[in-house]
Amino acid sequence: MSTKTLQEQLLRPVVLGSHAYAVADSTGLIKLDAMENPYSLPASLRQSWLDALHNAELNRYPTPRPVELMRALAAHGGIPASMELMLGNGSDELIQILISAVAGAGRPIMGVDPSFVMYRILAEQQGLAYHSIPLDANFQLDLPAFLAAMERCNPAIVFLDWPNNPSGQMHPVASLEAICAAAPGLVVVDEAYHAFSELSFAEHLGRWPNLLLLRTLSKEGLAGLRLGFLAGPANWVQELDKLRLPYNINILTQKSITFALQHAEVLALQAAEIRSQRELVYERLLALGVQVWASRANFLLFALPGRAAAIHDGLKQAGILLKAFTGHPRLSEYLRVSIGTPAENRAFLAALEELL
Repeated sequence: MSTKTLQEQLLRPVVLGSHAYAVADSTGLIKLDAMENPYSLPASLRQSWLDALHNAELNRYPTPRPVELMRALAAHGGIPASMELMLGNGSDELIQILISAVAGAGRPIMGVDPSFVMYRILAEQQGLAYHSIPLDANFQLDLPAFLAAMERCNPAIVFLDWPNNPSGQMHPVASLEAICAAAPGLVVVDEAYHAFSELSFAEHLGRWPNLLLLRTLSKEGLAGLRLGFLAGPANWVQELDKLRLPYNINILTQKSITFALQHAEVLALQAAEIRSQRELVYERLLALGVQVWASRANFLLFALPGRAAAIHDGLKQAGILLKAFTGHPRLSEYLRVSIGTPAENRAFLAALEELL
């Protein structure tokens, strides 16, 4: 008779041995830990937004493939007309679909280190090896090492976040081109922070048949709506779309995103303000003697050797929540601050100066 519990009998070891994604409790704190846009929808637009939701048929399933919304997203994102889109409940769902699609090949997933943690988590949940190639001391891509590892590992998918999370660095375009040309599988360029980098690899879609592009509207101020999209050649998107659950984008999200795109200038102004504040916070951190990396995203990574944990705790006691990289072998002495409103940024800098 088996001594294993029913969970141990039925669940895969990789599930039993893993941990749920942890989200820090931010109750009562200035929340600068999750790369969110700190600005909500302006009061002048809220009634119009509610009016747009007024006739939403909550008793009906949402449109399974909202073509008009996808066209608006493609125009908003500068996606070539020859490419197709697939919508996801956030880009996390799209990453999950991509990895699930190739899991049967038994080939690994590959990226850089450090990078967006969900690439590794979702690969390992599917039982795939994840190979990460370390960025250098300045969080720059070592292209020869990456190309050599790619040839050796034969990955099914290469994920490259551009800008990189958590460093905010941009890999050179020439490096992305070389990786696309040499990759034995898919290359997915994740542009979650394109609103702040003001750069996109979208114009290269179609240049290589294995190139796909990921986007999310979360960082533009719509994180609560959970909408991302994958863009690429039709032959890839149509196959991947078979794994998308029907009705994955609810009707309130569809209508809200449609409304937001009709007022995209508001999102653009907010992104411009965040970029401006990012530079002010960067300069102030330098003035405080903190080692900080220039960023093309809406956050800054900075090092506090020997003090990161204590200062993270001190900031939390002062009412400010930053991202700490507990358990990461390379980033344990680093913190990442999301760019907030001017008042939030001033509060963070004042508290940090006091602790330093």
